[in-house]
Amino acid sequence: MKLWYQIDHVEDVPSPQLVVYPDRVEHNIREAIAMVGDVSRLRPHIKTNKTAEVVRMMIHAGITKFKFATAEEGALLAEEKAADVLMAYQPVGPRVGQLADLIINFPATTFSCVLDHPTAAERLNNEFARLNLTIDVYIDLNVGMNRTGVGLEKAFDLYTFCASLPALHVRGIHAYDGHLRDPDINKRRAMCNELFKKVEDLADRIVSSGLAKPLIIAGGSPSFPIHAERKDVECSPGTFVLWDQGYGSICSEQPFLAAALVVTRVLSLPAPGRICIDMGHKAIASENDISKRVVFLNAPGLNLISQSEEHGVVDVAEGHPYLPGDVLYALPYHICPTVNMYQQMMVITEHRAKDSWYIKARH
Repeated sequence: MKLWYQIDHVEDVPSPQLVVYPDRVEHNIREAIAMVGDVSRLRPHIKTNKTAEVVRMMIHAGITKFKFATAEEGALLAEEKAADVLMAYQPVGPRVGQLADLIINFPATTFSCVLDHPTAAERLNNEFARLNLTIDVYIDLNVGMNRTGVGLEKAFDLYTFCASLPALHVRGIHAYDGHLRDPDINKRRAMCNELFKKVEDLADRIVSSGLAKPLIIAGGSPSFPIHAERKDVECSPGTFVLWDQGYGSICSEQPFLAAALVVTRVLSLPAPGRICIDMGHKAIASENDISKRVVFLNAPGLNLISQSEEHGVVDVAEGHPYLPGDVLYALPYHICPTVNMYQQMMVITEHRAKDSWYIKARH
């Protein structure tokens, strides 16, 4: 019996090559909708797939809300007629003009963005007022990741300040808790609930001040099943659609399947206990420690020990069976930046390469 990832006539597949399995993508979309219950509460981030075909699959399944980070991703969503898309990035510099251009060029799509600083808010307001545009905004909260977001102690003042600016319509708050990665779902849940209580307190204060009840967009992949249980919260996972080894090992409670991987080949046998493969930094996300970049599905005993631009060196037992040209199926720990490295992903259906999907929003 063939394993799910095996490709017939794999000798015709170039390497390194990103490949995708649409039946597994469809499974993951169905599972995400089932987890959240109400599809209107699902706002996937397309940074993972960056591909028109996957966006179409999500829209066909009933998803109408999305998140994006780059102008290319925003244009892709609008071209596919996504109804409601949020730029999950505070627009600064040329991004302000890019966001304005998206609004002007794609009037059928409602665009919004996050903000976390009064200077950025004022500049956005002034530019949009000059262009006679308005935009919905969400106040981005720093709930502990310390990457972006306003501190909770300053969030109310920023919210009311933005509400006073005529070109900005403050719709709600955005809380990304991607630092919560404990493999124990119960510990992850306890930490998530503790942080979310502070978000709820802020929402209550906003209502008490006389402003409308804020919409809340919360979480990413690790906290998705937790926020999915909150009936008045929008959830915004992204990696679920393709999944990867990283989240698969941390979030074993989630029902998603790996749906993309990299086909790589043995290039050389340079020394006893070493093989070299054609999977360097340019072929797979390399921001993690070398021990957490890839697992080889058809060779679980192999360990990547170093990489350069075009090459990966793998530790193997002496007397190993590998020869130049042998194929390895490599599942990335982090699929999102891996996708961004390729111009296209080869589509595998019923174990055969049938088509290719252009990674249109590659940046």
